[in-house]
Amino acid sequence: MKTEMTTAQRLRGILAGSAGNLLEYYDWYVYSSFAIYFAHAFFPRGNQTAELLNTAAIFAVGFFMRPVGGWLLGMAADRYGRRMALTLSVTAMCLGSLVIAVCPTYEQVGLLAPALLLLARLVQGLSLGGEYGASATYLTEMASPEHRGFWSGFLYVTLVMGQLLALLILLLMQYVLLTPEQISTWGWRVPFFLGALGALLVFWLRRQMQESDRFQKTSTQKEKGGVRVLLQHPRAVLTVCGMTLGGTVIFYTYTIYMQKYLTNTLGFPKETATLVASACLFIFAAIQPAFGALSDRIGRRPLLLFFGVSATLGTVPLMTILSGVTSAWAAFALITSALFIASGYTSINAVVKAELFPTRIRALGVALPYAVTVSIFGGTTEYIALWCRQAGHEMWFAYYVSACAAVTLVTVLTLRKTTVIDQD
Repeated sequence: MKTEMTTAQRLRGILAGSAGNLLEYYDWYVYSSFAIYFAHAFFPRGNQTAELLNTAAIFAVGFFMRPVGGWLLGMAADRYGRRMALTLSVTAMCLGSLVIAVCPTYEQVGLLAPALLLLARLVQGLSLGGEYGASATYLTEMASPEHRGFWSGFLYVTLVMGQLLALLILLLMQYVLLTPEQISTWGWRVPFFLGALGALLVFWLRRQMQESDRFQKTSTQKEKGGVRVLLQHPRAVLTVCGMTLGGTVIFYTYTIYMQKYLTNTLGFPKETATLVASACLFIFAAIQPAFGALSDRIGRRPLLLFFGVSATLGTVPLMTILSGVTSAWAAFALITSALFIASGYTSINAVVKAELFPTRIRALGVALPYAVTVSIFGGTTEYIALWCRQAGHEMWFAYYVSACAAVTLVTVLTLRKTTVIDQD
């Protein structure tokens, strides 16, 4: 008879499962962090907003491969194990980074340059689509029931730390190593090379992962999960979509778009914008486990309601105030406040979604509806924001974000208190 995992075994598994998240999201966010420096390399030169629109469009297109990745790697995780799916996802992500690192410029090869950039982002989108579902499932299954919220918070700690690492490398280049001209000419390639090299360590870590007990107990069942089985749980699927819609738009607004907003709209220097974004992200990452631990004590629903109400009613006033600030400290305070609100969702959304599905379709159930929703709404967040600015109605974007948050609020109000994970 198999004995229950010890605390040390759970901890090693959780750390191994989440460590790869850092590199995955580092590779994904290096693109957006360095876009202000490499946009001109892949497209015909024009005004800054037009170049950023082109890079944002490819950023958005990359998201449309995430449902494919969620489907393929989600089924792989449910059929062959979480470890195998997580190893495949990090390999594909780093392959995409290597392609971007060596990609020639538009001046050298013309349209082939943006075509290769697009191909690399499609591969990375495929990878990330499967990463979230497999890692969220693995962390949820490895954690003890009374501490699932706390350990779920580390999914976004590693996610945000990956993004923060990308920004810190940019800061190091800006303030210590290179001139702005050197970064624009060749320095932007360095972080993509670093991401590809990091694959060796993460590949080894994930090969050493121990499979979760819950998966091992169901791995011998004749009936495996798949889309057909997933569709037998329509309420859970719609819940994942509704929760994700507002959460992902808020997340990408304040973690991705803000760096460009500070420079392109408020006129802050690129270096200042990067510093403000980095400081906000550091605090955001640090508070995730605390929010998760709070959910273990008071439940998931109160935190999700806090997010839904605050984001729905507070986005327009916050963005209105932000549009008039001239101080970096004021911008820091406002963005940090928005990320504090977002933590009501980000810290526990993975465990809430995983708790909705039985083991045999858990990875697919989390990954596919999440990836579809993120592709449609998360991947287009930055593009919609830039489009509103281009159209001369930038505040339209604030109302759009608020409406998306309202969808999540309605979804949370219909959320059931019981969870499937403790019943299978």
